[in-house]
Amino acid sequence: MTTYVALGSSFAAGPGIAPVVHKGALRSGRNYPHQVAEQLSMRLIDVTCTGAKTVDILNAPQRTLRGRMGPQIDVVTPDAGLVTITVGGNDLDYLGTLTKGSLVNAAAKRLGFLPRNVTDRLRRSVDYVTPLERFDAVAAALAQVVRQVRIRAPRAQVVLVDYLTVLGPHAGECAQLPLSADQIDEVRRTAAGLAGAFHRAAVTSGADLVKASEASLEHGVCSADPWITGFHWGNPLAGGPIPYHPTLTGMTAIADLVVAQIAHTRAEGPASD
Repeated sequence: MTTYVALGSSFAAGPGIAPVVHKGALRSGRNYPHQVAEQLSMRLIDVTCTGAKTVDILNAPQRTLRGRMGPQIDVVTPDAGLVTITVGGNDLDYLGTLTKGSLVNAAAKRLGFLPRNVTDRLRRSVDYVTPLERFDAVAAALAQVVRQVRIRAPRAQVVLVDYLTVLGPHAGECAQLPLSADQIDEVRRTAAGLAGAFHRAAVTSGADLVKASEASLEHGVCSADPWITGFHWGNPLAGGPIPYHPTLTGMTAIADLVVAQIAHTRAEGPASD
């Protein structure tokens, strides 16, 4: 049976999707790695963890809700036949900024009895702009993850899987979304920069790339068929939702994309010299 290793952050781990199989990592038993392994009858080693950054994949122990996890890449061994990688959003504080900004805006609305200059200052306390050099750093870090995986598992198919679209074209029509039009635009720029980093890393490293961001463009928050939660809170330890993360439908869509990419690569066969 082929061994499949899944590396990544919350968009791979699946917080808010029952069943929760690792409470420290907020890892779901129905995340896309579990579904891919099931579809392809692979032996899964899933070390995805909510909050992970590229450094947590490569060389740093990560603090979780229940202790620490060693660098994720340590589980990659020569028998791995498939490795998927979804990480980089936390390097940019992508979802963190979006969630924090939503909380601040919601609080400012509730504090509407205060002077306008006070609530405006509160809203401006969150910086949505991501400097361009940070996208370059993520691209370089992703390529380094691929290189280190290949050192440990030379025969593995390595697949970069980018992030589902969160704020698609319908976000501006959503009354429940506590963001201004300018803030939505900045979040979209960060999302586009992250997708671009995955693309550059794939080109640089030669890894396969699953463009979940592109496939989910019409499935963001407030769309008719969302693959992402809105600004909703639950108890993630019990499988309750957390804001702006993949739903079970979204995870299933990613799994199908990964399986299709694997089939496509196998059909093409090894590249000729």
